[in-house]
Parts: sequence; structure tokens; C-alpha cells
Amino acid sequence: MSNLTSAEMSRLHPETLALSHGFDPFLSEGSVKPPVFMTSTFAFRKAEDGKKFFAWMRGEGGAPTGKHQAGLIYSRFNNPNLEIFEDRMAIWEGMKGACSFASGMAAISTALLATHLPGDEVIVCTPLYGGTETFMRGFLAKFGIKCHFIIAGVGAPAEAAKVMSAATRSIFIETPANPNNRLTDITAMKELATQQTRRDGRGVLIMIDNTMAGPVYSQPVKQGADIVLYSATKFIGGHSDIVGGVALADDMGLLKAIGSLRNSLGGMPNPHTAWLLTRSLETLKIRAEASARNAQRCADFLVTHPKVRAVSFLGLLKQGDPEYEIYRKQHNGPGSLISLYLHGGEKEAFAFLDHLKVMKLAVSLGSTESLAQHPAAMTHSGLSAEAKLASGVSDDLVRISIGIENVDDLIWDLTQALEHV
Repeated sequence: MSNLTSAEMSRLHPETLALSHGFDPFLSEGSVKPPVFMTSTFAFRKAEDGKKFFAWMRGEGGAPTGKHQAGLIYSRFNNPNLEIFEDRMAIWEGMKGACSFASGMAAISTALLATHLPGDEVIVCTPLYGGTETFMRGFLAKFGIKCHFIIAGVGAPAEAAKVMSAATRSIFIETPANPNNRLTDITAMKELATQQTRRDGRGVLIMIDNTMAGPVYSQPVKQGADIVLYSATKFIGGHSDIVGGVALADDMGLLKAIGSLRNSLGGMPNPHTAWLLTRSLETLKIRAEASARNAQRCADFLVTHPKVRAVSFLGLLKQGDPEYEIYRKQHNGPGSLISLYLHGGEKEAFAFLDHLKVMKLAVSLGSTESLAQHPAAMTHSGLSAEAKLASGVSDDLVRISIGIENVDDLIWDLTQALEHV
């Protein structure tokens, strides 16, 4: 699609652009699909080119390819496969640029470190992915970056206002919250951030981990997000065969800071991983839609089952529910994550998990196959008992990621597993 004008590109949808954007077949022998550029280094035509490319990479002068840091130099700095994936992710998210990583945690940790200084404070909505919270409570604290943890949901903006100060540098939200699907109003948080004057004038950032919803059903930039983060392992990769991450921003200064630190820390994906992620973007929408349809059917079944205490699924929200208006504003579909609360505790949850036959007992989410796990004992096991209690990560909670199997088979599997509870 290299011959499209900007006006023509603006009328096309992400699922169309994800098939060709950012790649010219005739720069690669006419190949319809990008090859894997498995090279560590790139040849310069002339020594002067090498000098210019390194200068561009350091930020001296404009980059020759626009948003990218420099001409091709070395695969720790840039690589065609990384750049193609980043271009297409930015299209999906509706943001100006992206920076790819070797994992979601590499993206999250690098973005936080690139944008915060000792003495800064972060307001964090919980629950969120256990690895992120562990990083914040441990690593960031060692470097003098203080985190204030508040509960996600409709009351989060009011709670954030209580701890907002001239030291606040960011508000970090995972939405829907992991693993209980609670929604936090991003627009309200953005309004709060714009009202706060920082002592150094840098402003308060809104950082959104959008992994749980994915770019098909939520684009947080529309609600004012400054930085959007993903574990690309999940819906973006979508096949349980890749580990990757992405950070996106509209402010090119923020993106440059994140990219520069990635170069220093070495957290980029390898070319083959970036190629696989690019391949997976081509089917992202149809996978997400199939999973969401299945999840709605499964949630409708579970919510009426006598052994189920409660079900949290965005597709069950109705007018009058506290989070319904947030859902309507921030999402155009429910996604495929179900938080299932059983009557009982860990024993009953384990009995259910141990008897699943179609769904896999495994952590992660957003894949073609359905996955189920016990957050309190697995993904969020590193949290203290107090943190689990405050975040609602209870022993009776099972998180289910619905895949693209035949939905009747999934409901049969749920039915027979619940018989053992």
C-alpha cells in the first residue's frame, strides 16, 4: 500500500491496513508478505550514510523515514520487521507511533522508567497484572518512585484525587482490571491529571495497560491516554506461541524516550518474533470477534448456574449497573475474559479447574484456545494477603479466557467441570 495517499489511508479500516501497511513488496523481490530480516547489522552504501544514520539515531536532525529513529543500522536499534509491526500497531491503536518489545513486562517497565524520575509518584488502579504490581512495589520503590495503590472502578477518580499531588507523574490503569474485569473511567482520570500542576512542569501522564481488552474493543487514546501498553503475547499474538510487548504514544517525545531506553536496555523483540506478531495482526479482528461471541454465550450460561456465586463479564453489564456508562464510553465490544466466582473457595475452584477437558489449565489469555486459571494461587500469588483482599482477588475466583472453539463444546466442558464442584 505504499502508493496510497494520506487521504486514502484515512478512509481505510485497521483490518485492511494490517495486511499491507508499512511494506513495499518491490523492495523485497516482489514478495507479497514481508520476509524475516534475520540480520544483526545492515550495510551502508557509503561511509557518509553511516555517519548520518548514527546522528539521526542520537536525535541530531530529522530521521530519514519520518517517525523512525534512523536509517537501518543494527537490529538492537531498528529492523524492518520491528518497524512494520510497529507501524501496523499504531494504525490499530489510532496513535502516532509504537515501540515493540520482547515481552509485555519489558514494555511496561521500560515505559515507566523512561518517563519517571526519583521523587515522582504513580497512582495505580488495582487489581492489575501481578508482575506489574510486583515491579512497582519492589523495583520502582528502590529507585525512589512511590506508588499509591487505589481500587479500580467507578470510585477510582475520587480516590485518586485524595493522593494526587505536585509529585504525581502518572496514573496507571489496567482496563478492564486483571483479573476481575472492573472498569475505571479514563476520561475522568484525564480531567484530574490536567488539573494538577506539577512542581517541575512535566505534567501527569495517563498510562493504560490495554492487554485485557485489546485494540479491537478499546482504543484508550480516544479517552485521553498518553501511553498505551500491551502484552502482545495475548490477543495481538493470539496463538500462545509468541512472547512480546508494545508501547504506543501520540507524543513523539515520549515515544523517543521509551525507544531510546529500549535501545540501551536491549529489550526489543527478535526479527522472527516481530514477523510472527505482524502475521497475527492480520487475523486479530476475526479472532477477537469469534472469541467475544463465544464468551457472551458462556457468560450467559454461567450466570444462571447454581454453583456460581457471580460472573463478571463486560457483556453482562446493563443500564443501571455502576460501570455500564464507562463500558459504553470506552468499549465497542465485551472482549472474551470472564471472571467466575464459585460458591466456596480454593478447594471448589481447584476441583472445577482440574476437571476441565476442552479448556486448558494455563495462565495467559487472548489465544485461540480457551484458558482457565486461579489468579490467587497463580498469576497474582505474589501479592500480599492484604493486597489480594483489597483488590478482590479471592480464593473462589477463576479467570477464563474464551477462545474460538465451538461454543457448544465449551458450554459442555463448563457443565461437566461444574458437576465436580
